[in-house]
Amino acid sequence: MKRTLAEIVLVLALAGAAAFGWLNMQSGKAASGQLIEAQVDAEVANEQLAATEKEVAEAEDALDALREEMEALKGKALELDAVKAALGNGPVLSDLEAAYKRDKVALGVDRQLGLGALRMLVKGSQDPAAVEAYTQALETASKAMQAVNLDSHKKAVCAAQIGLAAAGQKVEISAECGGQAAVAQAAPAHAAPAGHGAPAAGNAPAAAHAAPHWEYAGAMGPERWGTQFPTCGKGKEQSPLNIKGPFVKQRVSLAPDYKPGQLKILNNGHTIQVNVPSGSKLRLDGKPYDLLQFHFHRPSEEQMDGKPMAMVVHFVHKSAEGKLAVLGVLLKEGNENPGIKALWAHAPAVETPEVEPADVMFNPANLLPREYDFFGYEGSLTTPPCTEGVSFFILKSTVNISKEQVMSFPFKMNARPVQPLNGRTIITG
Repeated sequence: MKRTLAEIVLVLALAGAAAFGWLNMQSGKAASGQLIEAQVDAEVANEQLAATEKEVAEAEDALDALREEMEALKGKALELDAVKAALGNGPVLSDLEAAYKRDKVALGVDRQLGLGALRMLVKGSQDPAAVEAYTQALETASKAMQAVNLDSHKKAVCAAQIGLAAAGQKVEISAECGGQAAVAQAAPAHAAPAGHGAPAAGNAPAAAHAAPHWEYAGAMGPERWGTQFPTCGKGKEQSPLNIKGPFVKQRVSLAPDYKPGQLKILNNGHTIQVNVPSGSKLRLDGKPYDLLQFHFHRPSEEQMDGKPMAMVVHFVHKSAEGKLAVLGVLLKEGNENPGIKALWAHAPAVETPEVEPADVMFNPANLLPREYDFFGYEGSLTTPPCTEGVSFFILKSTVNISKEQVMSFPFKMNARPVQPLNGRTIITG
């Protein structure tokens, strides 16, 4: 009996020891799991700390760069203060305005922008005349852009928008100007300052080039225009064309009615362009198209049976509905052209805003032949953005231009290659 009791006690002791061991094992496993979790948490914390340290380092670098920019801006601010101090007493501004009035100088967009900037500098951002100058410049440049989108138009629009914003006016700054669609709120006096087509607005020095760059050769030559201006690459009715038969005879009345006016000429970096005062028209079947401007290409963009002429002059017109019509006059090397001579005498050799030589008048009709028989087709602007829906009329009769006059043209080559016909009809009239 005693032995049996001893055996029972031994069994119970062994069972208790086993249970105790099992409990210790489970406790160890739990502790091990907690240790692993703690290690993971530590690793995550270390990663977060490293990321924070990286962000702090980047912020310090950005702060250093900002300090450098601020130092550079201090110099610019001193320059601006020096100019303002020199002009602050007013005679330069008053003399300039008096000279414009005395000489009856037409205030083109570039002069409006210049006067607006000068008045803002001298009189402060709240000067009503500065606001008026910027407003007029914006209206004129915006109308020009509605006809054809040229770099010079965009720069002028940007300059006017930024000028008005600096003057505290409510104006949305175009995204192409590098700004946000922001509304200026009563800006203080030191607030931050801004080939085919309508009259150029002139170059606005306060605004950088907003539109994609293009050229007639090199990395952004005609074969690459389509990368920035899709219509140039994908359009099916592009200009210019090689004019060759068969032709379809069509009765169309074409009647230029050009008037003399103040010469307004500029070099826009791609061609020599003359902006035409209102009054000159082209009538197509009696419908009037206003002559906006004319410009030159060397050699001629249009070819006749695969051969270009020395140059071509394109007269750009616009109807009341916004339809564009281009009248092309081919210039053949020969005798000196008096009309070209008059223009070349005032044509800027480098990219320059519009200039208006005092008391110099010019009649675009001086560049027309006597006969108006033509080849016609539906095409596009021959420069980016290559907008289609432009009616072309290339006169059959040519006009002379001397070799010396061709060589005097500032651009050795500013002609887009001929484009595929793509099933279009060339009419003759």
